[in-house]
Amino acid sequence: MESRGRRYWYFDTAKQGGGKVRRYVGPVDDAEITRSVESFKDLKADARARRKLVSTLVREAHLPRPEPFVGAVVQTLADAGFFRLRGVLVGTVAFQCYSAILGVRLPNAALQTADADFAQFHSISTAVGDALPPILDVLRTVDPTFREIPHQSDSHLSIKFANRSGYRVEFLTPNTGSDDYGRHPVPMPALGGAAAEPLRFLDFLIYQPVRAVLLHGPGVPVRVPAPERYAIHRLIVGSRRRTDADGSAKSRKDRLQARILMTAMIDTRQSDVLADAYMAAWVRGDAWKDALAESMRTYDEPTQVLFKDSLAKGMADLEADPKDYGLGKS
Repeated sequence: MESRGRRYWYFDTAKQGGGKVRRYVGPVDDAEITRSVESFKDLKADARARRKLVSTLVREAHLPRPEPFVGAVVQTLADAGFFRLRGVLVGTVAFQCYSAILGVRLPNAALQTADADFAQFHSISTAVGDALPPILDVLRTVDPTFREIPHQSDSHLSIKFANRSGYRVEFLTPNTGSDDYGRHPVPMPALGGAAAEPLRFLDFLIYQPVRAVLLHGPGVPVRVPAPERYAIHRLIVGSRRRTDADGSAKSRKDRLQARILMTAMIDTRQSDVLADAYMAAWVRGDAWKDALAESMRTYDEPTQVLFKDSLAKGMADLEADPKDYGLGKS
């Protein structure tokens, strides 16, 4: 805008409750300030282009996008720095990213969820030397009804946050020690006051995650488990769900997601990658072997034959003996 013969840059932002807040940036004839403004304008134009691309991918390629509220939760945590601090999006929200990664369409039945799960190694959380803003404050920018849910074993710590409609955000971390550790929340210095639930097998899942984009708004850059590790992890946990109110339903969903991803990777000629992840899990011990075998047995015979033959071929390509991993060439 112009004042007394000089032109000035101002930045307008939306104000809560309506209207705008105008902030002074500087004079147009200041070359450095004008360069910064032009760069910002380019970023905004790029965001508009990316938003259009996301819409095209959803509309024309039928790639899945999260519910707007779910996308807003992930976007807000991304903006707060969760993925910059080497966090990983896990669970069904992460599963939605694999359609673009693998170039396949995922069935809607495998995409439904009532929560969002976020994971981080405790060693990273303590060593990174940085932290998110208070996590409850971050979540309340999406929905002011979010509240902490105190952990049963320690009411001073929270691993879960829920809003009035029951949507939950949960933080997880690997448990590589005694089962006794799994009963207690773990303080996470980088997570803005949130603790995390220690889980078995999670270290396998979030090892060497991959970068992806969640198709929300202009696209949300995230880190998700490698698809082959997600598939094998789902085989493992699918046989180990506790017999709680929805344990059976979660087990069926775990195995469904594992079957979808394994089939997609076989169809896209990635049997060796899948076999490598399977072998990495198999050598972890008897509990891992039993879990893999039990989940495999739940599939119909043609699916079992497809998986076993494809894994055996992948192992042979890796110069490994399939028989050493509970498989044989047919």
